[in-house]
Amino acid sequence: MNDAAPAPTPAPAPRRARVRAPELIGKGGWLNTGGKELTLADLRGKCVLLDFWTFCCVNCLHVLDELRELEEKHRDTLVIVGVHSPKFVHEAEHQAVVDAVERYEVHHPVLDDPELATWKQYAVRAWPTLVVIDPEGYVVAQHAGEGHANAIRTLVEELEAEHAAKGTLRRGDGPYVPPEPVATDLRFPGKAVLLPSGNLLVSDTTRHQLVELAEDGETVVRRIGDETTFREPQGLALLPDGKVVVADTVNHALKTFDPESGAIERIAGTGRQWWQGSPTSGPALDVDLSSPWDVAWWQGKVWIAMAGVHQIWTYDPETGTVQVAAGTTNEGLVDGPAAEAWFAQPSGLAATADRLWIADSETSALRSIDTEGVVHTAVGTGLFDFGHRDGAADQALFQHPLGVTALPDGSVAVSDTYNHALRRFDPASGEVTTLATDLREPSDAVVVGEDVVVVESARHRLTRLRLPEEAVQVESVAHRTRREATEVAPGRLRLDVVFQAPKGQKLDTRYGPSTRLLVSSTPPELLLDGEGTGTDLFRELELNPELTEGVLHVSAMAASCDDDPENEYPACHVHQQDWGVPVRLTADGAARLPLILAGMDA
Repeated sequence: MNDAAPAPTPAPAPRRARVRAPELIGKGGWLNTGGKELTLADLRGKCVLLDFWTFCCVNCLHVLDELRELEEKHRDTLVIVGVHSPKFVHEAEHQAVVDAVERYEVHHPVLDDPELATWKQYAVRAWPTLVVIDPEGYVVAQHAGEGHANAIRTLVEELEAEHAAKGTLRRGDGPYVPPEPVATDLRFPGKAVLLPSGNLLVSDTTRHQLVELAEDGETVVRRIGDETTFREPQGLALLPDGKVVVADTVNHALKTFDPESGAIERIAGTGRQWWQGSPTSGPALDVDLSSPWDVAWWQGKVWIAMAGVHQIWTYDPETGTVQVAAGTTNEGLVDGPAAEAWFAQPSGLAATADRLWIADSETSALRSIDTEGVVHTAVGTGLFDFGHRDGAADQALFQHPLGVTALPDGSVAVSDTYNHALRRFDPASGEVTTLATDLREPSDAVVVGEDVVVVESARHRLTRLRLPEEAVQVESVAHRTRREATEVAPGRLRLDVVFQAPKGQKLDTRYGPSTRLLVSSTPPELLLDGEGTGTDLFRELELNPELTEGVLHVSAMAASCDDDPENEYPACHVHQQDWGVPVRLTADGAARLPLILAGMDA
């Protein structure tokens, strides 16, 4: 008989939560499948990654690029499915989704879900959101925002090993069927500029080139660069020395092109994407940028619409330096001193003597910076209201404009992209009118003599219009973003941002707290308590019982590093996301609001 106490039984490894994945449904049907309707049963045996995205969202475009290496490396075991979930009315049009899938080179099946049916089934609250489903059809992880590719790669490799051992992994080709290529001189052109020669230079975005066209705007003179030179170039601006500065958007860089010699030179950006905590000023070639979308020459500098971080930057050719000029990286519409202003994916710039005009796409707004460094909004109210309405500027509406152009009479033309229209704002009268309709996703316009040449991005061409003396009469429409409000109780509301460091990582606390939470609201009086910045990923909020609805703006960041004690310099990863959560205050509403940054809400 042995009286010794039995050895303690080792604690079982924690089991992953097993939630059956809801079916994939969407009235728009499937793209990139050769016409086949997919179900989750068709994907059984594969690791499945659902990418909830919408094509207006620059963070969603970042995630598409983040996932390309993972998609290629695990193509026999992993199926990525894009679930297109529209924010704007235009994004619910099926042809617009077809165009976007080609424009952004999406090489996996895409479900067009115009009514957000699958979005609701998976309780998604933000673009982009990634959901991992295991080969047996269970949801095993959810991530919001950017920066999760490494964590998902680790999880996919773990699932591959686990299900290969169980016999539940099915290798082989996935369901992706590429569409037939289409021959056109331009393919989703982005921006254009008039050269001193009278020719037009166009960023041929999807073909990763610049194209010089003759004065007719149709005849190709030459093509400049390729995929090794540019990646989805957008904005173009003529410099005083005759060179053209190019916003090389997906390469996160600025380059110059010399029309005389043909030389191309990188002048700003490292090729890496800027993340929170990275330098925001310094030698231009040593500072990371984030999806520069447009450029303009103003006050002796190149001004940059830094869409990826909701800011305006400048490049000074005299000193070879870059710095932030306006914006905090918070997404929204806040005017005032440049350092305190908020933008939302600025995508178009135009300079006049007294101000820099900005097409602030996600707020459907026309904004400006004056020579004193103060930000003003001419048209637009915020992230959730948009439409096509002419009249007084404080009542007028745009829908996701991508371009703005200074006109000879002191007014500005707005490429009102998702309304397929060219609009005009007159600062003298404070009125908005419509100049032309029946354009297809116009993204820029250039004044050429008495004409304006419009970049019709989704018709793959430039269209010449005579500047009309009178406005076009358009029936007014107004919209709000198509997301249902979350019902919450007035008074105390517990906000929890769920973050679980991915397997093999831990929170990076070497230099202090590694998490950040910023909370605000529209209208500001919605929050009686809980506004501001802190380092905890939870917050007790106090909601004003005298209001019935509003929007909570939440921005969260967490930094994790590889947990390897042998490595003195472990790789670190930044996870970040902004949420705009419409809320409706009701007596029986929820007292807790969970937002998933990474992991599963217990």
